Amino acid sequence: ITLRRYLTPKTSKTGKRRKTENSNERKQQNDVACSTSRISVKIIAKNFMDMVASLPAMKLDKLFENAFICEAILRSMPPLGKKYVLNMLYIDVPVTADILEQWLLPDAFPKHEVAIDRLIQLRLFIETIDRKKEKNYKLNPIFQTSLHKHLIYGGVLPREPMPSNVTVRLPSLQDLEAYALEQWECFFLQLISSGQSNRVTNFSSSMMRVFQRGLMSQREKEAPRLTETGFQFLLMDTNAQLWYIIREYISNSEERGVDPSDLISFLLELSFHVTGQAYNTNTLTEVQRNTIKDLADLGLVKLQQGMKESWFIPTKLVTNLSVSLTDSLSRKEGFVVVETNFRLYAYSTSKLHVEILRLFARIEYQLPNLIVGAITKESLYNAFENGISGEQIITFLQQNSHPRVADRIPSVPENVTDQIRLWESDLNRIEMALAHFYDEFPSRDVFEAACDFAREWSGLLWEDAQKMRLVVKAEVHMHMRDFLRSQNK
Repeated sequence: ITLRRYLTPKTSKTGKRRKTENSNERKQQNDVACSTSRISVKIIAKNFMDMVASLPAMKLDKLFENAFICEAILRSMPPLGKKYVLNMLYIDVPVTADILEQWLLPDAFPKHEVAIDRLIQLRLFIETIDRKKEKNYKLNPIFQTSLHKHLIYGGVLPREPMPSNVTVRLPSLQDLEAYALEQWECFFLQLISSGQSNRVTNFSSSMMRVFQRGLMSQREKEAPRLTETGFQFLLMDTNAQLWYIIREYISNSEERGVDPSDLISFLLELSFHVTGQAYNTNTLTEVQRNTIKDLADLGLVKLQQGMKESWFIPTKLVTNLSVSLTDSLSRKEGFVVVETNFRLYAYSTSKLHVEILRLFARIEYQLPNLIVGAITKESLYNAFENGISGEQIITFLQQNSHPRVADRIPSVPENVTDQIRLWESDLNRIEMALAHFYDEFPSRDVFEAACDFAREWSGLLWEDAQKMRLVVKAEVHMHMRDFLRSQNK
């Protein structure tokens, strides 16, 4: 019996199938040869609290000894979670689940479950079951003690801002924000295309490969190219992109001889520093100094050197680290204008913006401060084939709308957004699923028995009784294989 693996089309509810060109069919066959299944990967940019929750219990308890970490974690909690923590701050005995539910309004139960799950994930709540098999919750004693002291005595950072007579010509907040964006763009261009970057960052090639992991792929004797995940990464908001890079930086820290919990603790401490103030680098440990240099490459801090002292200046990017991802997405000034005739005007001097717009639009010409392009069917099909969805493109255009059109409802013309969705739906009328093709059965009895077996498992997709061929779902392949082996004995 000969077995072959195929990707079979599943028709959509409309029952229609898109006609694929020969080149696309060959491309699909090559994809099947390389991999038996295709998995759609989407980046979920974790915030710091997700990273904190993933730490082992011992390291998490060690973090709770720092009062600023406790405050940062409390800030990140949903409102109901904050209420539970503050209500139980001076309660030393376990509180039953029934009592917690009595603190709720009638319509707040869904939020209650979310808050409890979050508190348990972060080990702020310790859950126990009593003899009556009822759930009880108690505040983590280490977290409770640290927060007690912080509320009573206040907190003092390990370092204070340097006096103004030592630091001269500190950048303004506007200059600091421009510096942060410039540094981030430089790093970003080096990440996706080293030839586009004006200067090289201090990150080693091995560290850059860690950042590129999952975003870029490379075959022998070929230049690196963006993966499907990489294309999605380009259209993410700057804060979401930064979370992804920070997550990779922390997860790789043990290979550099740095404890992840120490790194998280230092980064959360930095989030309590004042944007635009100078802090002496002599107050840092050796590991923290190396970390500060890496953060400067990402635009999180700015390094300056004086006559005798050196200092770092936090930017908004680092002071937002303790805030949840959704809260940190403040409205930024956009640069894109989309017209009803599908013309696109981007008022920007950024090379990065050019590369991003090129993902889904045809760039026609560039002026010193203006990029002119058009959204076409061909440019969108290229984007869809690279794994970018229509909603991601529409969201990007809406989030980056120029101030002149940002207040309009909608900021992107409806005929443009509707057409993007329609063109995407043309490609989504069928989806591919892994299946297995059997032929060359030794006898008709074995073939008919195999068909009956596949029907029993609801896995028969197609059969040809005359030539004794059949196709079954991938889920039943292992069972079918065992069945056919038993028939051959």
